[in-house]
Amino acid sequence: MAIVSPRASPARLSAAARVQREGKMAEMGKGVTAGKIASNMQKKLTRAQEKVLQKLGKADETKDEQFEQCVQNFNKQLAEGSKLQKDLRTYLASVKAMHEASKKLTECLQEVYEPEWPGRDDTSKIAENNDLLWVDFHQKLVDQALLTMDTYLGQFPDIKSRIAKRGRKLVDYDSARHHFESLQTAKKKDETKIAKAEEELVKAQKVFEEMNLDLQEELPSLWNSRVGFYVNTFQSIAGLEENFHKEMSKLNQNLNDVLMNLRQAVLEQCLPIKAQPSDSTPAKANKSPSPPPDGSPITSPEIKTVNHELEPSSLETPGAGIPKSPSQPAETPPASAEPAGREAPPASAEAAGTEAGAGAEAPKMETDSGSAPCSLPAVVVEPFPATVNGTKEGSAPSERADMPPGFLFKVQAMHDYVATDSDELLLKAGDVVLVIPFDNPDEQDEGWLMGVKEADWLQHKELDQSRGVFPENFTERVQ
Repeated sequence: MAIVSPRASPARLSAAARVQREGKMAEMGKGVTAGKIASNMQKKLTRAQEKVLQKLGKADETKDEQFEQCVQNFNKQLAEGSKLQKDLRTYLASVKAMHEASKKLTECLQEVYEPEWPGRDDTSKIAENNDLLWVDFHQKLVDQALLTMDTYLGQFPDIKSRIAKRGRKLVDYDSARHHFESLQTAKKKDETKIAKAEEELVKAQKVFEEMNLDLQEELPSLWNSRVGFYVNTFQSIAGLEENFHKEMSKLNQNLNDVLMNLRQAVLEQCLPIKAQPSDSTPAKANKSPSPPPDGSPITSPEIKTVNHELEPSSLETPGAGIPKSPSQPAETPPASAEPAGREAPPASAEAAGTEAGAGAEAPKMETDSGSAPCSLPAVVVEPFPATVNGTKEGSAPSERADMPPGFLFKVQAMHDYVATDSDELLLKAGDVVLVIPFDNPDEQDEGWLMGVKEADWLQHKELDQSRGVFPENFTERVQ
């Protein structure tokens, strides 16, 4: 019986007892930890020895072919699921990248779409809906495919750990079985050791069979579940893609309609087209020539031919035809030209107009510059005949050995012309072009001629690759 001093306080006694109790618990903890570590090391050593004996063929190994097939299926299922998860993440990253690219493309459209063009508000709404559609598509893929994929793969690590543990317990069972059998077959039998070995064998067998039974039920069920999972996953992706592309198709159709309306407005000249400083000329529409850089008006081939005769350069040619006003006295024709009392037939409609008597009203002409009509003195001359497809009416194309087949006349480029189609000629100011007829006259558009550069013809003497069409109002006839 312990004697407690009256001077010792209860608090001090309880503190001392607490320290002593904690010391004992620490010693017990150290003992348990050390014992557990030693036990684990002994188990690892025993398993390693058993595996070596089994590989050397000195100890038999418990086999379960059905379970091994289940393990192979499990590993295959895990590999397939991991690959599917990786590819799905790559697909989602691609969707995100495509979203960003589509967003930048619509932003670019907004930048180039000028405020006065029709449909600007529509393009803004289409761009907004396009962005929302991509965001919704990506989020639904994450919710209905990726998260489901993560949940599906989340069960594999635990089962894989249990399969590995079941393998270790199988080795323990084989080791306990072999130890028990060796004690039974020994010459000197120790019943105590045999009883202990039998007890360890029963314990190891029970642990192994419990784990083996659970896995035998779970692995086939997991293997069969892959079909339903794959079906649901790919059905979700396919359905989301179908809805996404269906809605995106509507937006694209709306955008196409807006752009077609814009093109129609330009063709109908409902929009002011601001000229931009550039060396190139605008692309032609329906083969109609563009105005030359100097601002001179576009003329048809017939009018252009007549107007060229009014230019100063043509006045140097003797006998050049310039329509004259009837107010100017007519030149007296030679006596030998026609017998008395017979009128000479007019060479053209313009010439017929000059036979009016004195005092008739002078015909009015508009100049190329668009100035007010003016009257010119009348002179009885033969006017330059109208041309059809670059050929004088009523005359056959000239055939010269040094010229291309069907050569009509020469023109010289007055302005640079940048070809916009593969069938057009690229012209520089000063280039001389040999005009030839079209193979099919119906293919000729008003204001356009077919020809080959004189330099190309003299060098190659072939038409297939050198000829092309060009706007007539960019050139001037020289011969």
